[in-house]
Formats: sequence, C-alpha cells, structure tokens
Amino acid sequence: MRFFYSALACSVVFLGFVLARVSGHAANSSGAPAPIFGFRDAAAENATEARFLAVPDPKLAEEHLRTLTQAPHMAGTLEDKATADYVAQKFRAAGLDTEIVEYKVWMNYPLEISVDVTAPAGVEMHGPTREHVAGDPYDDDPRVVMPFNGMSPSGDAEADVVYGNYGTPEDFEKLERLKIDVRGKIVLVRYGQNFRGVKEFVAQEHGAAGVIIYSDPFDDGWRRGDKYPDGPWRPDTGVQRGSVGYMFEFPGDPTTPGFASVPSLPESKRISPEQSAQMPKIPVTPLSYHDAWPILQHLGGPDSPREWQGALPFTYHVGPGPVRVRMHLKQDYQFRTLWDVIGRVRGSELPDEWVVAGNHRDAWVYGAVDPNSGTTAMLEAVHGVGELLKSGWKPKRTMIFASWDGEEEGLIGSTEWAEQHESELANAPAYFNMDVGVSGPKFGASAVPSLKQFLRDVTKAVPSPKGGTVYEAWQKVDQPGVPSTQSPAEAIGDGRRVPAASAKGEVPVGDLGSGSDYSAFQQHLGVPSSDISSSGPYGVYHSVFDNFAWFKKFGDPDFVYEQQMARIFGLEAVRMADADVLPYDYEEYGKEVATYLDAAGKRAENKFGDHVLDLGAATAAAKHFQDAGTKILSKQKNPPRDAARLNQALRGAERALLLPEGLPHRPWFRHAIYAPGEYTGYAAVVIPGVNEALDKGDVERARQQLAVLAAALERAAKALEGYR
Repeated sequence: MRFFYSALACSVVFLGFVLARVSGHAANSSGAPAPIFGFRDAAAENATEARFLAVPDPKLAEEHLRTLTQAPHMAGTLEDKATADYVAQKFRAAGLDTEIVEYKVWMNYPLEISVDVTAPAGVEMHGPTREHVAGDPYDDDPRVVMPFNGMSPSGDAEADVVYGNYGTPEDFEKLERLKIDVRGKIVLVRYGQNFRGVKEFVAQEHGAAGVIIYSDPFDDGWRRGDKYPDGPWRPDTGVQRGSVGYMFEFPGDPTTPGFASVPSLPESKRISPEQSAQMPKIPVTPLSYHDAWPILQHLGGPDSPREWQGALPFTYHVGPGPVRVRMHLKQDYQFRTLWDVIGRVRGSELPDEWVVAGNHRDAWVYGAVDPNSGTTAMLEAVHGVGELLKSGWKPKRTMIFASWDGEEEGLIGSTEWAEQHESELANAPAYFNMDVGVSGPKFGASAVPSLKQFLRDVTKAVPSPKGGTVYEAWQKVDQPGVPSTQSPAEAIGDGRRVPAASAKGEVPVGDLGSGSDYSAFQQHLGVPSSDISSSGPYGVYHSVFDNFAWFKKFGDPDFVYEQQMARIFGLEAVRMADADVLPYDYEEYGKEVATYLDAAGKRAENKFGDHVLDLGAATAAAKHFQDAGTKILSKQKNPPRDAARLNQALRGAERALLLPEGLPHRPWFRHAIYAPGEYTGYAAVVIPGVNEALDKGDVERARQQLAVLAAALERAAKALEGYR
C-alpha cells in the first residue's frame, strides 16, 4: 500500500502543478503565458511540455529496472546484448527509427585473479573473497564476474607492500619525504580522491611493480553509516570493479584513437595495444576491505600520516613490509563486440541539427544504480516523446536517444559513435548525458556554462516529489552536483578548480570533467553538453550489491525520482529540439572564464611571484567574449523571424573554443576551457592548458598556453559578433 498512496499523492501534486503551469502561475501580469527563453510561442511550448511531463510512469520505471537488472550484463556479453534488444524494443514501440550499431573493441575479461600474503609466516589471506551478505538474492549468480580491473595487463608480481593512501601525486611525494622508496614494491592504495586509473599511472611513474586498490570503510563503508543489507553503505566483502585504462590520454577503443572502431576496419589501421597510451604497464587489481585488512594490519615502518588513517581498527603504517604479497593476474584480452542502440526522430524543419541524449547501459555486474537507473529514466523519457509523436507533434530538430555500450571499460560506445559521426555532429546544438540517474533524492547537475541557465530553467518546469519544482528543491542544497559516475568518496576538490560561478541568486551548476559519455561530445567535438543525476547515500558502487534489491530498499523505493529524472532528461531534449533560438547564455560563459583566469593568476603569483606571467591578453579576450555574449543575448531575447544565421553564430562559438592541436601531450582533448585532470581524472580542470602548465611549474609553457587560450576566446567572440 505504501507505493499506492505515494503514487496517488504524487499524481495529485503533479495535476496541480500542470494546472498551475497552464493557468495563472505560468502567466505574466498581463495574463499572457510566461516567456520561455528561445521560444516565440510560449503557450504552444507550454502545452507540448505539459503533455510530455504527464507521461513518465513510476510503475513502468520499476518494470524497466527489474528487467534490465535481472542478470549481470558486462559489456560484450550475451546478457549485455539482451539489454540492447530490450532498449531497442522500447525505442521502436515509442515510434523511434531504431538501429543497433556494432563496434569491435579491445577489452579484457579476467581468467585468473589472486592476491596472497607470502610473508610474514602465519598471516593468512587469499583474495579476492566472493562478495556475499546474508539475504541478498543476487550475489550467488554464477555469471557475476570476479572482481578485477578493466584494462589491467596480465602479470605476476611478488614484493613487499607500501601503503600509499589514495595514490595521488601528493601522496607519492609524501612517501618520498618519508624516505619510502616504492620502486619494485606493490603499492596498496584506497579508492577515492581521484580516478582509479590515475592511481595506477602515478604508481607506474614511480616504479612500482603492481597496485592493489581497496575500499576503505572510512570512505564508503561502516564509517559512513550502516552497511548493506542494513544500510546503503559498502559491506565487508564489497569490491569496486572498474577500468584503469588511462582514458585521459584518450577514451574509447585503445587501438583506434580519434577514429571509429567499426567491425569492417582493417587490422592495419589499428595501433597495437602495446603501443596504446591508454594501456597500463603494471598489474592492478581491486580488493574489499575484508581482504585488505590482514595486509594493512601487519605492515611495519613508520606510522602513516594521520590524515592517511582509514577506519579499520588499528594504526595504519606505510611499510615497506614486512608484509609481502604475490599478485597473479591472467587476463583474457580479445576484440569484442559492443552494441549501441540509437533511436531517431527526424526533425521537421532542421533535420541536420541533431539533439543527442544518451545514457550507457553496460554494468560491471547488475548496475541498478550505475547505470540502469539512468537507462530506466531514459526509457520513460522516450515513452513521453512517443506519446507526443502519437498526438501529431514533430520536433523541429532531429532528436537522437542513445543507449551506449562499453562505458565502464573507457567510454567506448559513445566515443566510437561520436568519432564515426564527427561531420554530422558539427551542427549538433547539444548533448545531454545521464549516467547514474538515481541513487537518492538530491538533484545535481554539471554543464558547459552556455547551458547552465537552460538547465536551471528546465528544472523550474518539472515538479519535485518533495513538492514545488525540482529547482526549488535544488536551491535548498548548498553545493552543486558532482559528476554522476563518481562514488561519494571520489567527489573531491583540487587546486586547479574554482567554485562554479552562477547568476545572482541562481543555483550553481558544476563543471564537466570526465568519467562519463559526454567526453567525446564536449571535449573532442565541442558540442555543448550537460550531465544530471539524483544522488543519495550509495556505498555499493561497481559491486555485486548494486542490484535491484539495494535500489528498491535504499535508492528510490517508489520510483518517483526515476519519474522526476525522466521528465528532466526528456524535457532537455524536447525543449532544445523545438527552440526557435538556441537557448545558450554566453554572457555567463564569459564571466566564468574570467573567474578561472583570476584564480590562475593568483596561483601563478603564489608559485612564481608577481608579474612572472602576464594574463592581460587572455583577460582582455575573456572580456571580449563576455561582451559579445551580452550583445547576442539581447538578440536571442528578441529574435528575428528567420533565426538561422543567429543560431549558426551561437553554435559556432563553442566550436571556436576547440584547439586545432589539442592540449599539450594529449591532443584528443581539444577544448580550451574544460578537460579532465591528468592526475584527477573525474574532476574538471578549467583552462587546462594554463593550469596544467602551472602544475608542472613550467613558466614558458604557461605563457604559450595563455596565448593559445586568448586566441580561442577571440575566435569565440568573433563567432558571436559574426551575427549583426
């Protein structure tokens, strides 16, 4: 009965919301409908959106999630193909022109994974232990893949252990100050603070023989609250799987950087995996804190720095030894098939302008939260679009809904599709991403600055299960959302970022780093992008316990937040597809870039002293960009009847921020303003060319990158000024 009364209450709230929206509450003081930025006819758009918002159904959402998570479905498996067929069936039922697109990509599955303590005598440990808690109905399925790290090489290593905290560059520097040499050692680090592939990469740089990554209960276990099945946090045997491919050189298939890994591609066109900058060189594997316990407990050497102390009930030491560990990893690397599901609704007026909305479907095990809570919301958004199509509505621009495969291994399906369609995406107004759709009730979002106000406006049009609008509920949260593929322990700050700027009185929207499928669109092709999620206590990330039972108990028992996310995700696509004038805000963009430059200037002064770097040209270019954004914003609010040239100028500004040569040392990433950090991974680094030069203490490179940045900002300003 709980679901019935909750759903009934939400239906009553939603009916009142719609009535208010199409009556006085959606009107201005003259009685006319309140304007919607980008539309000449607010009344018609309000009516379309009200029809769409009425469709997403929590009962259907529950059915989708139950079906999608009935079996483990790691990328490339038969079970993964079954989920592709299910999504394609639902797309076709909604009236979308649907195809399943195949890619042939280099991936590993584990054959043999073991970690054993070989010294001192009497210390017993054999891992990884099977993930299990009493009463979980899913953890005994024989198709559950053993804990492993995607993209790790095969290998054997036996060495003394060194504890390295989170495995950040700063942690390795602290080990050096403690006179601890990690060369030839196996480094034990905990999940959190940065992307797991960065931990491996830094350890490799310092000469380690291997890496073990474990989940400490301080970060997402009992230190945070009750562990599963009594609470939402990681139980003792829970293991975080995940890729350690260094996708921040480039994401996608490791053998085809910059071009699509289609099945017909000749082998001669691929680079060898051994040559790929994405592939680690030393073995790395994950453990639970149950299995890491005896290693940590028997380490000697100095006490760890106190901020390195986790939640296990003994003092952590850094080693090396006397604990010695043998790692044995045998991986099965092959070219495997992935399946993207692509559904289209052809635009009635501007069919060559693609509005793309995507979510990945593959999971390390069941993936109830990550990613299939997002797949579920996308299917209900498509359901809503299907009902609009049945009513006779047609979008002005082509809408594409995409169910990506292989995201977990390295953003593969989305990257290959974007690289394959680079020329067609040159006119794409936006890419909307959703990865983890729902792990709790707290809405959060990240976006390129030109879309931040658009995203806020969309949430002002969607009802919240808490009452009022999603935007009003969002306003009560003090901090912006974090990228959706991060576990709570990985939601961190670093010195190369600044708090997201926002319009006066508006909710801050985060910046896009990486770790999800917007990377190829935003950072390689310059398609304005956003990412949304609804989060809560979530300690079972990438484990067998991220299953339907956990979700039904702790994530969204009544599926009302799934309904909310379906409405937001779909409304982003519907509104962008139908807009008369593209609803970008380049004034806000210019203000944010100015903030980034100011922060970089202060960093440079602290690092090098006053007047070593001249930011004058870049600051002037940012001001020029902001002024051009202000001027064109006034034209967007009073557009001409034929807005084609205006929209062309608006689209061109974001593309103008792409760097023809890409970022130093990683040319696949071409965006001048945003990139994932080389040593953070998930977290965004703003004006990355400049800030990463400052990280290296390279004054000449910083000067050169300031000039590159200034030129990009001038190009963007001139693109906006091209419309008179």
